[in-house]
Amino acid sequence: MPMIRAFSKVAKDLFRTKGCGCEPLIVSVRSITFSPRQVTTDASFHSVSFSETDHPKVLITGGLGQLGVGLAKLLRKRFGKNNVILSDIRKPSSDVYHSGPFIYSDILDYKNLREIVVNNRITWLVHYSALLSAVGEANVSLARDVNITGLHNILDISAEHGLRLFVPSTIGAFGPTSPRNPTPDLCIQRPRTIYGVSKVHAELMGEYYHHRYGLDFRCLRYPGIISADSQPGGGTTDYAVQIFHDAVKSGKFVCNLRPDTRLPMMFIDDCLRATLEVLEAPAESLSMRTYNINAMSFTPEELTKEVQKQLPDLQVTYEIDPVRQAIADSWPMNFDDHNARKDWGWKHDYDLPELVQTMFNFIGSESRLAHAN
Repeated sequence: MPMIRAFSKVAKDLFRTKGCGCEPLIVSVRSITFSPRQVTTDASFHSVSFSETDHPKVLITGGLGQLGVGLAKLLRKRFGKNNVILSDIRKPSSDVYHSGPFIYSDILDYKNLREIVVNNRITWLVHYSALLSAVGEANVSLARDVNITGLHNILDISAEHGLRLFVPSTIGAFGPTSPRNPTPDLCIQRPRTIYGVSKVHAELMGEYYHHRYGLDFRCLRYPGIISADSQPGGGTTDYAVQIFHDAVKSGKFVCNLRPDTRLPMMFIDDCLRATLEVLEAPAESLSMRTYNINAMSFTPEELTKEVQKQLPDLQVTYEIDPVRQAIADSWPMNFDDHNARKDWGWKHDYDLPELVQTMFNFIGSESRLAHAN
């Protein structure tokens, strides 16, 4: 059947060709080994530019994860509720469903994804769908499908329809042979997790599509992201979220990393703002397509001491998970993000004391409301 569709498309293109048929022929083919877009060497695709009164139409894949809902809220406030569509393969909660447009989207279903982009006149695509580090190691086959095959679908559709594409990367894109303190934007990358390998693949493929097809690809390497209103999702840095929930609920926390494990971290509000800023940055201001961003760097022991300033009775014990510890030991201890600060004015707002206070303000209010109910 795919071969029939391919020959049918060739026939249609031949009949459309004017004059002697000497113009370049473009054939669209879906296969395992080739891009669906066979293009001429001088082909160029660019994202749509907007006037001051227009807004981008944004699709967020994997939108029910830690970052998708928060980014949708930020983008809807800026561009209008109906201009930002959340998508996922899971059922959204009632409040998410009623907060703005939501649509079912499987990134492994190329046809369905393409229909969503065309039917909704999407101009920006934020691709959050991915299996995180620890979860990915537990199911490498699924992580390969979601993180790599799904990315290929996203890249092809974005290039074909001239979208501005944002794909996040991570501290996991570096490995034990990378410089760790600090880690620059450009250095050796040899990650040892399928999650990290897939993110390096995304960075390189995005930059290739930018140089080869003119795709407006933008990427940030996120540090560990800390959020109060979402539960941990299987990442190695999730201890820095779990400690707050456990501290409020039971006054006890079991950490699965060594107390001296230093990793770069960021509060979610800074992360979301950085994402919006790099999406809106003029293309000519970007000297690269993949940037490190950072806010703070701390260890579980340092975080515990800061938390205990609020809850002195908190008891913390350490039961080291060898898988997560090995992952953390291969990651950067600190990010060098001077290029992001220079090129598009990145600046974080939250350091460790502000982070801890904000987390307790939110989780404490949630806890008091639950008790009252």
